[in-house]
Amino acid sequence: MTTSNPAATLSSETSTRGIRVRVDPQFCPHRSDPANNQWFFLYTVTITNESQETVQLLTRHWIITDATGEVQEVRGPGVVGEQPVLTPGASFEYTSGCPLTTDVGKMEGSYQMVNAGGEHFDVEIAAFTLCQAETIN
Repeated sequence: MTTSNPAATLSSETSTRGIRVRVDPQFCPHRSDPANNQWFFLYTVTITNESQETVQLLTRHWIITDATGEVQEVRGPGVVGEQPVLTPGASFEYTSGCPLTTDVGKMEGSYQMVNAGGEHFDVEIAAFTLCQAETIN
């Protein structure tokens, strides 16, 4: 049986105030060691400014939940060492990673943005699933 990329069904996409966030996760076997309960996942995020105002990403907040229900929260400035400014129509894409001690988990969260007028607001990152492709049936 031939299937399309199963990771595509695990993606998430949402829009808040005209800021669209799409996340495409994938399992990274080269950085995983299942025999020692270590699974590593990559996720590529594309942030697109579909609004009419220039915005800057200031901070990130991730909520990571593994298969046992253990929750970790990660907060910090920017993403991958950057605080990108997005003019109307612009996009910013980056790839990062997440280690888990289970073979399945999920991530969700938010970015704090600021517009040119100094107004701060949160942009939702919809939940997406982290799992090995062969786990999906």
